Amino acid sequence: MAKKRSGSFTRRDFLKTTGAAAVVAGAGPYFLFPERAQAQQKTLKIAQWSHFVPEYDKWFDNEYTKAWGQKHNTNVIVDHINLTEINARAAAEVSAKKGHDLFMFLSPPAAFEQQTLDMTHVYQEIEKKHGKKIDLAHKSTYNPKTKKYFAFSDSYVPDPGNYYKEWWAEAGFPNGPDTYDDLRTGAKKIKDKRGNPCGIGLSQELDTSMALRALLWSFGGAEQDEHGNVTINSKATIEALKYMKALFQESETSEVFTWDPSSNNRAMLAGKTSYVANAISVTRQAEREHSPISSHIMVCKAPKGPVRRIAAEHVMDCYVVWNFAENKEGAQQFLIDYIDNFKQGFDAGKWYNFPCFPSTVPDIKKTVQNDPAADPPDKYKVLADVLDWATNVGYPGYATAAIDEAFRTWVIPTMFAKVARGDETPENAAKAAEQEYKRIFERWK
Repeated sequence: MAKKRSGSFTRRDFLKTTGAAAVVAGAGPYFLFPERAQAQQKTLKIAQWSHFVPEYDKWFDNEYTKAWGQKHNTNVIVDHINLTEINARAAAEVSAKKGHDLFMFLSPPAAFEQQTLDMTHVYQEIEKKHGKKIDLAHKSTYNPKTKKYFAFSDSYVPDPGNYYKEWWAEAGFPNGPDTYDDLRTGAKKIKDKRGNPCGIGLSQELDTSMALRALLWSFGGAEQDEHGNVTINSKATIEALKYMKALFQESETSEVFTWDPSSNNRAMLAGKTSYVANAISVTRQAEREHSPISSHIMVCKAPKGPVRRIAAEHVMDCYVVWNFAENKEGAQQFLIDYIDNFKQGFDAGKWYNFPCFPSTVPDIKKTVQNDPAADPPDKYKVLADVLDWATNVGYPGYATAAIDEAFRTWVIPTMFAKVARGDETPENAAKAAEQEYKRIFERWK
C-alpha cells in the first residue's frame, strides 16, 4: 500500500470511514488414499449478496458451484451477505488481509483498487470465447489512469419503473409514466384521489442512490464530466432538485426518508405505492408467491427527462479477487468458467441479471417479449432495449475511486433529501455538494 502523502487521503483512510470489522471425494488412485485426496484438494471461498430472486442462489449454491468444484477438485464455500453489510465486510477483510478469495460488490468498488488483482487477464480470456464486453462493464471496472481492471463484471440489473396499472390508467397514463412530467402529473392525481403515494426514495440506501442519479442525469446534470471534473453544481442539477422537491410535496410521504433497500419492494407489493424505480425483483416476487397483485403491477422504461432517457443500472455485479486471497488462480478461473454457464444463471435468476457479454444470451431481446409466468406474458418487453438507457455510476465518466467514495457516503441522496425536506434551497444544496465532491476528488488525485 502506498504511503500517505501530506494532505492526501489513502485507501486505508477511506476504509476506516466505511466500516470494519463439502469435500469432493477423490477419484482414481486417490480412492485408496482419502487423506491424500483431501490434501490435494483446494478451497475457494466466495462472498456475494443474498440474491433478491432466491432461485438464483439455489442454482448457484447447489448446482453450479458443486459441479465446478468437482471438476476442479475444489471445495467451494459460498457465504451470502445482506446487501447492507457488503461494504463493511469488505473493509474488514482488507483490514485483516484475510477473508474470501472472490468478493462480489453491487456497485463499482474502485476505492479498493490497491487491494485487488488486475482482472485484465480474466476479461481477455472470456472475450476470446464470448466477444467484447459491453461499455457499461468497461466503465464500471476500469481505471483509465492506472490502466487496470480493478474488478470484473459478469452482469448488470436493469432499473425500470414499476407501476400500478389500473391507477395509472385512471390518471390518463394506461402504459405508465413515460416522462418525468408524466410521473409528476400522474402521481399527484393518484395521491389526491386514492391517497397512495409515489415511491421514489430519499434515504441513504442503494435504491435511492440509483433512482436519484437517473433523475439527475435525465435533467442534464452529473457528478462529473467525461474527464473526471466535478460538475455537480449546475443549472441542470438545480432543476432536478426542484423537481424532486415538488414530487415529494405533491405525491410522497415522509416514509421515504427512512427507507431501506427493500422498502420500495414491500410498499409496492402491499399495494401502498403507485410507482417505484426498481428491478424486476418486485414483479418476480409477486409471481413466485402467486400474489393477486401480480397482474396489477406493470413495468415501464425509466422515465425520460428534459434532456434524455437514462438510468443507472439497479445493481452492477462486480467481483474482485483480493491480492491477499489464498486461491487467486482458482478465483479467476471460476469467473472465466462462470461466463460459459451464464445463460443458466440468467434463467435461474428469472432474467434479473442481464449479461455483460451479450453473446452468452444471444436471443435476449426475443426472450423478454414473452414470459408465460408473467401476467400479461409481455410484461418485460420494455427491457429489450435497456442498454439504450442504462449507464454506469459516474456517467459520463468512469466509476472512479472518488465516485465510489461519493456513492458510499451518500452525497447525492443527502443533497436531494435536504431540498425535499425544505432544510436547504436547491442552490445551496448544490453548492454544498460541489464542495464535498471537490474535497473527495482531491483526496483521490
